[in-house]
Amino acid sequence: MSREAILDSAAQVIRLKGYHGASMADIAEAVQLQKASLYHYFSSKQEILLELLDTALDFIIEQMAFVMQQNIPYEEKLRLAVHTYLNALNKHGDLVSVLLLEHRSLDPEFHGKHIPKRDQFENMWRVLLSEGVAANEFKIADIPLTVRGLLGVMNWTITWYRSDGDLSIDEIADQFTDLFLFGFKQK
Repeated sequence: MSREAILDSAAQVIRLKGYHGASMADIAEAVQLQKASLYHYFSSKQEILLELLDTALDFIIEQMAFVMQQNIPYEEKLRLAVHTYLNALNKHGDLVSVLLLEHRSLDPEFHGKHIPKRDQFENMWRVLLSEGVAANEFKIADIPLTVRGLLGVMNWTITWYRSDGDLSIDEIADQFTDLFLFGFKQK
C-alpha cells in the first residue's frame, strides 16, 4: 500500500461523504486496510486533508506554471489557462473537489500551512491579467476582483459539469474565456 493510493481513496471518500462525514474507518475500508494500519501512514484525518490540498495545489500550480511560460499573446494565454484549469478540474475531480469544498475543514494550525500555496495559485492568475493589462491587451479595473470572479466561475463547474452533457469541458472553457474577454455587450 502506498500513501498515494490512500490519498486517492481518501479523496473519493471525502468527495462522497464530505470531510466531516468521512471517517478514518471509511478511508481504511476503501483501501482495504485496518483502521490501525492507516495510522501507520497518516497520524490524523487532518493530515490526510492537508496532504490532499497540497497535492491538488501542487498539481494545478505546475499546470499554471506551464501556461505562464508560454510566449503567446495574453488573450491566447488566458484561453490556455482556462482550458488547462478546467481540464485539471475535470480529470482530477475527486482531488480538486476536496480542494475547493473542504479547505474550510482544516484546523487553524493546518490552515496556515495551506494558505501560502493557495495564494501562490491565485497570484499566478493576477500576474497573467496584470501582464495583459500592461501589454494593452486587457482593460481590467480591479484585477483581484476579476481573478476571484474568474476562479469562482470555473471552480463551480465541479458541482454541475457532466461529461455526458451538452458541452465538452473545452467548449465550456471557450465560452467562459469569451465571457471574460468580451462580456455580454454586442460589438
